[in-house]
Amino acid sequence: MSPNSNTIQNPKPPYEPQVKGPELTDRDRINDVLSTEKYLADSFSIAANEASHTALHQDIMMVLNETHQCQHEIFELMFRKGHYKLEAEDQTKLDQAYQQFSGYASQFPYGGTLQ
Repeated sequence: MSPNSNTIQNPKPPYEPQVKGPELTDRDRINDVLSTEKYLADSFSIAANEASHTALHQDIMMVLNETHQCQHEIFELMFRKGHYKLEAEDQTKLDQAYQQFSGYASQFPYGGTLQ
């Protein structure tokens, strides 16, 4: 955790330069891999939407799922290494958002329940 109580972040590795230079760092490389995985997920999603052949659609969906899993694992790695930080939200705001969106559940088909 950082000194800011609203920020959730692991410490950065000690070998990371304090001032970023022109050289590629581990953070740059893993960030590039994450960007590529996001691009692939978007592209496979479009391909799945457009596939008319059932077997091809199933194959694309399998690869899309694997791509999402890989993307999530890369994010988790970056978070553990201190390359990602999250901002904690105030509980009151979370409760307000929950109330707002749970009201929409009645508009969902098939009974629409939130979990």
